[in-house]
Amino acid sequence: MTPAELVRTTRERKRLSQRRLALRAGTSQSAVARIERGDEEVTWPRLRALMIAMGEEPELSSSPLASRYDPSDLLSDRTTSPESRLANGIAFNEFATELALAGRQAKAVGGRT
Repeated sequence: MTPAELVRTTRERKRLSQRRLALRAGTSQSAVARIERGDEEVTWPRLRALMIAMGEEPELSSSPLASRYDPSDLLSDRTTSPESRLANGIAFNEFATELALAGRQAKAVGGRT
């Protein structure tokens, strides 16, 4: 949930208007509207002030990112020298180029039949 969604859903659940929330939080209705639309990046102190004005304490949490990279591979990369990482990157780039060329050639051959 984004900060914008959090402010909007909490405000609606508490049955507050944007104007009433703004008055409680010491800001303007237009600022609340911009935050709820996601047009304005909200800082933690401002988000906290809005939430406290609605009688709630915001909480941060975290969860693992879905990643195509294996954490153990990333850790082993950190122990590899910069020269070795660069060589691996260049080798991968060359492989990707060869693969793309082979795909284009196969597509061109397949398109003629």
